Amino acid sequence: MVRKFDFLVIGSGIAGMSFALKVAHKGKVALICKSGLEEANTYFAQGGVASVTNLLVDNFDKHIEDTMIAGDWISDREAVEKVVREAPAQIEELIKWGVDFDKNEKGEFDLHREGGHSEFRILHHKDNTGAEIQDSLIKAVQRHPNIEVMHGEVTEIPAEGVTVIASGPLTSDTLAEQITNLCGGALSFFDAAAPIVTRESLDMEHCFTASRYDKGTPDYINCPMTKEEYQAFWAELVKAEEAEVHGFEDSGVFEGCMPVEVMARRGEDTLRFGPLKPRGLVDPKTGREPYAVVQLRRDNADGTIYNLVGFQTHLKWGEQKRVFSMIPALHDAQYLRYGVMHRNTYLDSPRLLDRYYRLKSDPRIAFAGQMTGVEGYVESCASGFLAGIELARRLKGQAPLDLPRETAIGALGLYVSNESVGQFQPMNINFGIMPPLDHRVKGKRNKNAQLSQRSLAIIEQLKQEVLSYEDHH
Repeated sequence: MVRKFDFLVIGSGIAGMSFALKVAHKGKVALICKSGLEEANTYFAQGGVASVTNLLVDNFDKHIEDTMIAGDWISDREAVEKVVREAPAQIEELIKWGVDFDKNEKGEFDLHREGGHSEFRILHHKDNTGAEIQDSLIKAVQRHPNIEVMHGEVTEIPAEGVTVIASGPLTSDTLAEQITNLCGGALSFFDAAAPIVTRESLDMEHCFTASRYDKGTPDYINCPMTKEEYQAFWAELVKAEEAEVHGFEDSGVFEGCMPVEVMARRGEDTLRFGPLKPRGLVDPKTGREPYAVVQLRRDNADGTIYNLVGFQTHLKWGEQKRVFSMIPALHDAQYLRYGVMHRNTYLDSPRLLDRYYRLKSDPRIAFAGQMTGVEGYVESCASGFLAGIELARRLKGQAPLDLPRETAIGALGLYVSNESVGQFQPMNINFGIMPPLDHRVKGKRNKNAQLSQRSLAIIEQLKQEVLSYEDHH
């Protein structure tokens, strides 16, 4: 018997289920999962969810400061600010899905104060909050009349009909092969990402722009090091503390994306004959080739963010900050992303996807979640949300919802689909991929607050336009 659906969602994680719920009112959805919906790590999370809900005594600034202190100021402040400010809206989403956070006798949230929190802001459900969230999301999916959950491994991508693939970073080998064939081989099976820093945070007195042997355009920022600076840097790098690495059982794969600290331990001069080689780069201050050079490669078309070439690493984030700050030009660098290494199946999205996560060569197929090269749970939800909204509007004959770069969801979609991004690596939402303000603002906190306000104003206007359209159609 042939069964017909309007949407096929492959993968039942956060992105897959959120997409299914977003589009289910537009048509029938088949949600495919390899095993039971209950089999997820979320179920075992006992702790609560932190969010500013009592504005009489709490506020976003307090929550942000508590989080930064608890993270020993290593956390990316921009990411912290975004998560904190968007938390109330996410709580409302969870409640809409049926999550029953504990309340007191007054009917107010029974907030707790735990860990490094200075105020009562932890929402919870007894001592099994993770299970409550997962069960509520599953029930929301199961009770929706237009969503059918189907168990089993998907081994072929349908030849017709709207399809959303949200199979996650551990996509099965069989489906990964199908995706590889569909995309012409553009699929990565590991994540070897180097750190990314902002250009404005570099000390340009200690670096210069040039290409090797002056060939081509000077697209690289070069950070020279003297012999003494390099030797001190190398000595700290080889003994720096590493994080655990997952998914590198195959020694050949590991060799193919060798961490900079592993390379350094092969000998003091190994880096100088590898990613830090100075050949063909003349420091204009000395007129000579430096002892060693760290190259930074532009990571977006605007030239506002740069990655450290050859610095894929699995050092702990605090160690990355400590050791890499020994490079003179990076002593006060602002990190938008630290280096990470783990098993991760993702697309070369700038060559394959458009800003709505649709396959350029076959727009009936869309991708969502970490498969698209977005990094993080919120970002996975954002990709599923945008893909779902776009497909629902398309089926109604409406133009796609234009979320511009000034919004976080729009900026992420535009970055992931930006063909000017050369060697694509997974990216999370950050202020560095959003356009700057048209005026100067003193202080990073004030600047980021205004960037957030600008985004919220745009989203509010879009919301009113969408609601107005729905009221008249």
